[in-house]
Amino acid sequence: MPFREVNSKMVEATVLPGQRMFSQRGAMLAYRGEVSFTPNVQGGQGGVMSMIGRRLANEATPLMTVEGSGTVLFGHGGHHVQVINLTGDTLYVEADRLLAFDGTLQQGTMFLGSQGGVMGMVRGQVTGQGLFTTTLKGHGAVAVMAHGGVFEIPITPQRPVHVDPQAYVAHHGDVRNKLSTALGWRDMVGRGSGEAFQLELSGNGAVYVQASEEKL
Repeated sequence: MPFREVNSKMVEATVLPGQRMFSQRGAMLAYRGEVSFTPNVQGGQGGVMSMIGRRLANEATPLMTVEGSGTVLFGHGGHHVQVINLTGDTLYVEADRLLAFDGTLQQGTMFLGSQGGVMGMVRGQVTGQGLFTTTLKGHGAVAVMAHGGVFEIPITPQRPVHVDPQAYVAHHGDVRNKLSTALGWRDMVGRGSGEAFQLELSGNGAVYVQASEEKL
């Protein structure tokens, strides 16, 4: 179910019979045809575990199941919208940045500490983004939201990428993440961005960075 970028803040999705997609509540701007929007109590394809992860992460972002036959315009809050196409790999993205995604994608929840160890946990505490992040895996399209536009930066084994944690939108590929800091533990208190913290991403893949540090 492909997305067509209407402009930088709006995408159009084609809804086909027998298929479904998920969107953030309040993301529908307009639609044509016979399309239904139903609150999703299963947490998308991730089921109950996905819901638990979202609640533990304090990510109360409800989803709507979109079905029928027609086209839907999606956007939210005037935020920039970026379409990411997955070809079998996994996308890691904060739940509140999801605008809409194909129902064919398998949704899950990952504890950041499992990749970044203790420092991954610190990142969640400092940035306020939670200790969990949403995962989407498979073949399909995802529309994510950001402030001020999105830039995709390739990640290669020879060239890891360092990102301000609050500018981070999403990443995909075989990528490891860890939080690094040039300051001591006492200096870290109360500082959540800038030179104090850097999210290091290494491996093979890409990271999406927004033009603003403003949190959604």
